Amino acid sequence: MTDRLTDAAKALIETKAIAHLATLDAEGNPQITPLWIDHDGDDIVLNTAEGRAKARNMRRNPKVALSLTAPDDPYRVLVVRGTVREITTDGADEHIDSLAKKYLGLDTYPMRQPGEVRLKVRIRPDRIVAQPA
Repeated sequence: MTDRLTDAAKALIETKAIAHLATLDAEGNPQITPLWIDHDGDDIVLNTAEGRAKARNMRRNPKVALSLTAPDDPYRVLVVRGTVREITTDGADEHIDSLAKKYLGLDTYPMRQPGEVRLKVRIRPDRIVAQPA
């Protein structure tokens, strides 16, 4: 079953709210990472680098969860359980730069490391809970 992002959910994602992504490691333990996100239609899109725990975890088990709280209202929340549909390098550098523009007001991502390979991750929501609905 796939759930769709409401206009209110999309508006929350479009703020500078930091999301928290939950994945499972090889032993089944939860791993949570704060990160920047955006959306493309009903998909949630995030960015990471090759070699990070969340990238390994999502490749091994594409089931994830994330939560997001409005920066100006801690009772306005979005919780998503979803499935990773794609992990790609295509467009990943441009995507991290667009996230840097959104969150930092900078044209390029300033924390890039030498030799770093960026990954663009697309998540299809399976279940969405938003407050207020």
